[in-house]
Amino acid sequence: MSVNSFKPQLWEGALLANFHNTSIADAISTKPTDIKGDKVTFNRVGAGSVKDYTGTISWDDINTTPIDMTFEQKKYFAFSLADIDKVQLKGDVMKATTAEHASVLAEKYDSYVLNKLASSKSNLLTTKKLTPDSVYDSIVDMGTKLSKNKVPKTDRFVIVDAEILGLLSKDPRFIINPNVLENGFVEGQKINGMQVMSSEELPAGNIIAHHKSAVGAAKQLSETEAMRLQSSFADGIRGLCVYDSVILRDEAIVVQPYTLELNSPLVEGEDQ
Repeated sequence: MSVNSFKPQLWEGALLANFHNTSIADAISTKPTDIKGDKVTFNRVGAGSVKDYTGTISWDDINTTPIDMTFEQKKYFAFSLADIDKVQLKGDVMKATTAEHASVLAEKYDSYVLNKLASSKSNLLTTKKLTPDSVYDSIVDMGTKLSKNKVPKTDRFVIVDAEILGLLSKDPRFIINPNVLENGFVEGQKINGMQVMSSEELPAGNIIAHHKSAVGAAKQLSETEAMRLQSSFADGIRGLCVYDSVILRDEAIVVQPYTLELNSPLVEGEDQ
């Protein structure tokens, strides 16, 4: 159905936007300082060293390890608006359509970044069977693993989906009725120093804990243009979004695969 179905004299209510998950990728990743073309290079500083002073000094070179990221992921949107529909572009149809496409792109971007984090094997824990009583403690253990790897205390995140967040909400150590902000932050809630984040783009059956410097990510809308379509009496609008993500510090990522056991087995002698 084209946009000409939207006639102000027939539709007095507001346009109903589709439901989408809020984007968290930008908040949990390191951004490049500069983007030129389709390639970004992150530079990781080499390990420092100190020496015993015996009256002489030897000088060390500063070494960096370049980590390249090329924008391999490409998504586009394209839609047309017939001349007769231009009159009907009221009630923020154009605004709603643009927002819809932006939200879909953001979900694709988030999913890609979170899957990249989940692919890290350095601290991939064995699959654990979680119960409502053990979820909180398991996340605490993930934060402890980061600490053992000397990961900085600040800018730590733990990412869960709505199901795990719901179980955490039933634990007295967690805030009651947590408020999830638009950027995915669970307001006022940290577990073992990690800011709790919520996203439905998380790979199913995984909890991810990491430091912001563990993953680099970036996106850009490289092309957006309007044109007159030759094949019909209509205008076309199209855009190209490019993005990618790269692991920068494997040791700063902990992945906990899990299965859920929500119902405890009955104890012998209990009523069936």
